[in-house]
Amino acid sequence: MARPPRAAFVTLLASTLCLGLAGGASAVPVSAPAVLAPAAPEGAAPTTAGVQKALAGVLADPSLGKHRGVYVYDVDRGKVVFSTGTATPYTPASTLKLLTTVSALAALGPEHRFTTKVVSAGKGSIVLVGGGDPLLTAKPSAQDYPTRATLAALAASTAKALKAQGVTSVTLGYDASLFTGPAGNAKWEPNYLPEGIAARTSALWVDQGRLSKGMSKRADSPSQAAAVAFSKLLVANGVKVAGAAKPKIAPAGAAALAKVASPTVGQIVEYVNLHSDNDGAEVLLRQVGLATKNGGSYTGGVTGLEETLTKLGLNVGKAQIYDGSGLARSNKVPLDLLAGAVRVAASKDHPELRHLLTGLPIAGFSGSLEDRFGSGSAGPGTGLVRAKTGTLTGVHSLAGMVRTRSGTLLAFAVASDSVPVPKTLDARAALDRAAAALANCGC
Repeated sequence: MARPPRAAFVTLLASTLCLGLAGGASAVPVSAPAVLAPAAPEGAAPTTAGVQKALAGVLADPSLGKHRGVYVYDVDRGKVVFSTGTATPYTPASTLKLLTTVSALAALGPEHRFTTKVVSAGKGSIVLVGGGDPLLTAKPSAQDYPTRATLAALAASTAKALKAQGVTSVTLGYDASLFTGPAGNAKWEPNYLPEGIAARTSALWVDQGRLSKGMSKRADSPSQAAAVAFSKLLVANGVKVAGAAKPKIAPAGAAALAKVASPTVGQIVEYVNLHSDNDGAEVLLRQVGLATKNGGSYTGGVTGLEETLTKLGLNVGKAQIYDGSGLARSNKVPLDLLAGAVRVAASKDHPELRHLLTGLPIAGFSGSLEDRFGSGSAGPGTGLVRAKTGTLTGVHSLAGMVRTRSGTLLAFAVASDSVPVPKTLDARAALDRAAAALANCGC
């Protein structure tokens, strides 16, 4: 999906700010001086009393229900500024993606790519092997950002390699064995898979298992659907495919005839957080499981996520995590852990985590915040708040970062998981006002 022009500009500007603010960014070449000098805190530091006063009106809003809280951390000075309602964890909804994506960056590295390949399995036999690319698509599109690996390119390269060997007819197998365990999460609502709210997670799929690009209906077997699509593309490139594609484990050490690489993990993380991509988050969770040697199931991914967060200095002791997307209502996460993912990504000690910051939606401009912060007392947060949203029925959360009027970088998380359904929009607006109050706080 192409970025709107104003969103692209603000993303570039804010990304420059994030990197400069947080420290640890790559040096700017002498031939291309920075447009803006790194920001630094000026004036008085935010105080507990000042932040409490700025948020008092919002926190008293009855639309937020009984279980509401906020956590605010001064990144520049390394201390908690304000915290209330944080004694018990919250259902995070999609703000959980902050934990999944920061773990993917830490465990895999921001430059890592996932490879989809075709290998030889004997004379006239090939196997399509999934590498767990969450953004693999059938054909290229100018609207896609980041640029994705395509089955069309893989089929063209495969056909070329086969013809060079004098092969014009093959049997096709497909291997999705990189991921293990159930394709759906046991903690999800029963309608999620049938209605296409979530895909059956697979190491081999095209367009996230959608039967039609952009539509919600998903294939019962995403790997088989990908193989069928690949078979048709091979035929279009002059290679006959005998019979139907069948599941098959690729021979160990088999030579690759052709391969395509995904966008970098950093780019995928930005995409997942900007668009709150549930399917991409679930794939990244399993990749974390593999990278930490806990296996490619969702349970292995959760174990790997918790180990990775612990290594980053985040306390997961009070958290209950069951998936990577936040779709499971049984997830329970403390607000300081959600804000902590932002805090460590902004740390000068972890430049490899910066994509977590640069991929956050910008209030009023991009991603899941494009249509928010537009008016009223939330309006002053437009362009200043960068945050991940979280929404389930009765659950609303927002976690990210702002820079105050005095120049201090704050990581924050604000949430309620007790919102009366008729008050849904009011509660969402209250969270926006809270973030805007922090951004415009001279406190």
